[in-house]
Amino acid sequence: MADDMVLKAQMFINSYGVDGIPDVEENGRTSWAVMYALTRVLQHELGLTPLSDSFGRATLAALRSRFPVIDANTRHEAIYRVVQSALYCKGYDGGDIEGTYNPRVAASVTRVKQNMGVSAVYPGDGVTPKVLKALLTMDAYTVVPGGTEQIRTIQQWLNSRYVGRQNFFIIPCDGNFSRDVQKALIYALQFEMGMSDEVATGAFGPATRDALRNNSVAQGSVGTWVSLFSAAMIFNRRAGVSFTDRFDALFGDRVREFQNFVKLPVNGRGDFPTWASLLVSTGDHERKGTACDCVTEVTAARAQALRNAGYRIVGRYLANYAGSTLDKQIQPGELGVMAANGLRTFPIYQTNGGEASYFSRGAGIADALHAVERARRYGYMAGTRIYFAVDFDALDHQVTERILPYFRAVRDTMSEHGPGYQVGIYGPRNVCGRVHAAGYTSASFVSGMSTGFSGNLGYPLPEDWAFDQISTIETGSGSGRIEIDNNIVSGRDNGQDSYDIEQSSDGLDVSFDKAQRNAMLVDVQSYFVNVMKVPEKGGAGGLAFSVRTTTECFDILIDYDWLITRLARNLRMRKALIQCPLMWEMRAYNSGDVVAEELVINHYKGGPSKKNDCSTGLGQIFAATAIRARNHAIRQELIGGSLMDATKESDLWAVWQPLFKDTAYNMTTVPLVLIEGAHEIGAERPGLDTGEEDSRRALARYNGTNESAQGYGTALLGLYRVFEKYHAPLRGQ
Repeated sequence: MADDMVLKAQMFINSYGVDGIPDVEENGRTSWAVMYALTRVLQHELGLTPLSDSFGRATLAALRSRFPVIDANTRHEAIYRVVQSALYCKGYDGGDIEGTYNPRVAASVTRVKQNMGVSAVYPGDGVTPKVLKALLTMDAYTVVPGGTEQIRTIQQWLNSRYVGRQNFFIIPCDGNFSRDVQKALIYALQFEMGMSDEVATGAFGPATRDALRNNSVAQGSVGTWVSLFSAAMIFNRRAGVSFTDRFDALFGDRVREFQNFVKLPVNGRGDFPTWASLLVSTGDHERKGTACDCVTEVTAARAQALRNAGYRIVGRYLANYAGSTLDKQIQPGELGVMAANGLRTFPIYQTNGGEASYFSRGAGIADALHAVERARRYGYMAGTRIYFAVDFDALDHQVTERILPYFRAVRDTMSEHGPGYQVGIYGPRNVCGRVHAAGYTSASFVSGMSTGFSGNLGYPLPEDWAFDQISTIETGSGSGRIEIDNNIVSGRDNGQDSYDIEQSSDGLDVSFDKAQRNAMLVDVQSYFVNVMKVPEKGGAGGLAFSVRTTTECFDILIDYDWLITRLARNLRMRKALIQCPLMWEMRAYNSGDVVAEELVINHYKGGPSKKNDCSTGLGQIFAATAIRARNHAIRQELIGGSLMDATKESDLWAVWQPLFKDTAYNMTTVPLVLIEGAHEIGAERPGLDTGEEDSRRALARYNGTNESAQGYGTALLGLYRVFEKYHAPLRGQ
């Protein structure tokens, strides 16, 4: 919501016209852009160059030198206006931003210091340098949604106790655990260890680890160390813990619960392993896990080395990343070798996933279909959980905009095309937690050893964690030597140790070679013109008002080659068979179809139309047809889902809408219609070796059962041959 006084602050910034102070949008809304600009205004008034968004050491030193306290005696209009503007951006009364330190400003400064927890350290109504530094951030000092008063109390306590130290700056008091709060907690521990300001870094380094080994707390302990330990427990969202300086029996019970949760020895003490698990995403990185993951084939010698080293579960990759020279995928016979040596396995799916731009709904559909196909190929049976990777430091907005839509698509696609397989996630703590909370995954494989990831800093271990990756090590020697990522196991996923017979991928269709796009288009156009008597644009008879040209239809088909190929491979049928009705129905779509669709929409929205179904979408499929096809596929265990009733309008409407609006849903229904149609007329179920006559009959049934449908089947069989001219050679490569 726009605020008039924030707008006035923005106008104040824009009044400068100084190089290095960029104009900000005058919209009355607080943002980092506004805070950075105010920081630059302050630096300009202090005579600093060059100007910077950072309120760093130079700014702090200059402020301490010239204005150790900004109050009514400072007598500097511009500095006053910076303070007033910052107060309004924080939600406090800043007067009229007229450049005076009036009673309203003084009262707000007093209140904000109380909210920060520093009023005892900085008494009075003046602004000290560290307070101004804090004001020029987007940090909040009252509880925000998702925060708690308990965490806010700890944040205020940390500020009050340590703000006098050189490198400790005022942290937010918003009731949320964050990376800044985590860093502040480690600073506090370092100060209590006796580290000087020059030595303390806020990082969980070797010196901090060594000192913590000598600072255990246990039942009967009292004092600041217990306060810090209880704060760490609360930051990790341990229920039933109070912020306290006394370690009593009840607190010991809560510590045991945490130790059991993270799979530490359960002793009820605040020992080093427990401190480490509370403070950093790896915990004690020297812990030995019983699971691992690797990009290297596990041979018999390596399997024995892993077994001897105490490992019992191994994560391996289902597929390679196209274009990569790294062969990390499971090798033929490898799962059997591991099983024979007493090792269980869990599958990981990662072909890319290293940047936000990769993740989308379409990528989720493609990856799920590919993962299912690969899992079946290796013989992974129902009950197996596949972990889809998010291998980068995804920020919270990227999780919302990219990762969640991707995993929703993975979940939905897996539930339909991979019934029995479960969906897991590999990634930082925040990503895993948010995706699980959305209901898209059933367990998390946490990339804990990425300690610098913002998604691991300030976030507790997800409640659904199955594996926690904490270090990269080598084990074994000679032919048994192997580099692995060492993982802690929760027991939520024990992997698999028995497999179906591996399926061959021989003869399956592969992605289209787009270098052949033009040649294939010429052949398709020629077939439409010379055999089907349909010109490039428009057409004869019912195609006179066709919406799309042949080229446009062809390009849509090529754009969705990824989906058609995945469907064909999963259903072990020819992609050309799926492409034929899609290509024709897209080309035949005309103004009459548009009118029919409008009548169906009108009917379900309460209009006068009585038309409750029509063919729709790229494949021009009736909802009733889709229901019959999907029901048949469910009964044949080709897909998962619930049976529906084609005589019920509620079911018709529920299916018609995605057929109309969702291209992926419509396309995935096409092969199911072909399969059900072939079954209905007694033809062979479309497969890799289906003969042309049964293919023609299946294509004819797609159109209907009358004489014209037979002509449809014959015409599309010729188109099938055109597509196969380009697909068949690729299968042999």
